[in-house]
Amino acid sequence: MGAVNGVPARLWRRLLAELLGSAFLAAVVIGSGIAAQRLSPGEAGLELFEAAAATAAGLFAIILMFGPVSGGHFNPVVSFVDAAFGGLRRRDAAAYLPVQVAGCIGGAVIANLMFALPAVSISTKDRATPAHFLSEVVATLGLILVIFALARSGRSGATPAAVGAYIGAAYFFTSSTSFANPAITVGRMLSDTFAGIAPASAPAFIAAQITGGLLALLVIKALYPAITPAQAADIIVPHQQDQAGPAAARAAHDGASPAAHPPGHSESH
Repeated sequence: MGAVNGVPARLWRRLLAELLGSAFLAAVVIGSGIAAQRLSPGEAGLELFEAAAATAAGLFAIILMFGPVSGGHFNPVVSFVDAAFGGLRRRDAAAYLPVQVAGCIGGAVIANLMFALPAVSISTKDRATPAHFLSEVVATLGLILVIFALARSGRSGATPAAVGAYIGAAYFFTSSTSFANPAITVGRMLSDTFAGIAPASAPAFIAAQITGGLLALLVIKALYPAITPAQAADIIVPHQQDQAGPAAARAAHDGASPAAHPPGHSESH
């Protein structure tokens, strides 16, 4: 659990962490799909397994890298559900949104370039079917439940592995391969490769993800009615700066305010 009396990093540092983390996430998702297609042409099951394994492991590592600064959301649905529980200021969640989208767009471009493809190639992969819509609702609902269940039970330290494992599994148990993230949906429109999605399909996916997030909000309130803003502030991983002892010096060096603010009520900079 994060320190209740700690303060989060300054907003611009958290935004930078969300930008970079989202870019790495998109690069992992799209890059692994391109590599899988080239390594195992014509083997759809093997391609999916390779992409799922790389995404699960990559997401685990990316959350560990950037989570201690921003929480490691990289997903607007996660940020706004967190804000609904008081773990993140609503205006900070609104600030997270554009950098998450920008990061995923940048990561898509980088993934394309790493494999000698055009920087932007609009996807032609149509995914707009009722089955895909339902899959995205379920995928997003499950993702949010995993994150908040671990936070509520004091096991946030296990969340990076749990999130990676869930997304890796959801590649297979959903027909949509579990986007579960509006920002990555936008980024994946820009790569006409294994992981791509046609722009015409994206609105339905994003609507399904928002629906899944709203359902998750209701389910969490039913299952964990006593969840507190302090617990919500620890998602996806604890990122409050402990102000006691040597950590105070580290926080000051990293630009955190020495004044303590309750979780979910950090001063924006």
